[in-house]
Amino acid sequence: MSNEIALNGQRQISNEARLIRGGFRLASLLAGSALRATGSAVDVGRQIVQAAMDGESNQEIAERAGSAIRSLARNTLGVTDASVREIVSYVPSGLGSSPTQPMQAITARATSDQLRMRGEALLAQSADVYSSDDLHPAFDRILEELAPDEARILRYLAMNGPQPCVDVRTNRPLGIGSETIASNLSMVPEKAGCRRPERAKSYLVNLVRLGLVWVSDEPTELSLYMVVEVQPNVADAMKKAGRVPKIARKSMRLSAFGEDFCETCFPVEKHS
Repeated sequence: MSNEIALNGQRQISNEARLIRGGFRLASLLAGSALRATGSAVDVGRQIVQAAMDGESNQEIAERAGSAIRSLARNTLGVTDASVREIVSYVPSGLGSSPTQPMQAITARATSDQLRMRGEALLAQSADVYSSDDLHPAFDRILEELAPDEARILRYLAMNGPQPCVDVRTNRPLGIGSETIASNLSMVPEKAGCRRPERAKSYLVNLVRLGLVWVSDEPTELSLYMVVEVQPNVADAMKKAGRVPKIARKSMRLSAFGEDFCETCFPVEKHS
């Protein structure tokens, strides 16, 4: 029974801590008015940056950051001291070797005990029949890592299904020594209405990195490749490939995770 109470306590703290982390950006915008309401006119961010520029030690800066987070969490979000201590535990003690340089984004390394506690809290939450977790926690972060054109590409794939793309290779006997001249050429950026279609390769790399899109060796409808293969970028690649270039027909598709992401984040009406 005591173990169950302790486990519920961990879950309560972790849920509240997640609320703080998710709302911290909004809270930081309100920090100025919240701190002024308590009689303090000190801006939290400027205070920490100024401490670094003044040459304070890493430990002093970390303590100041922890104090700022505690004050912000109590005054703006009204959370418990236990949750504040959990959040402050993510503030690192080392902030770089040169205090005179602008502070960079700080990522704290969790200890093995902290990771174990968070893992156990997740398992406990998964066993809670009253827990509501309809949205994947990564969706919010992914939206921040997408370019507007990439959002258009995702919506287009969600509405129209797999799209043709091709690789252009040199043609060698038995394929020995064959080289890829250009890969994953398609008309998706143009059809999706991207403003910078010349960045198609970078867009695709990022979408694959995020697990939203994948390129399959399985082709889609063969009739769709006729339009792709006469595009200028494909024709230029074929010229560079020399005599009798080889075209490999593939397809660009949303992953299952990408489909779920698009259904959640974008207005999508699939074309019949």
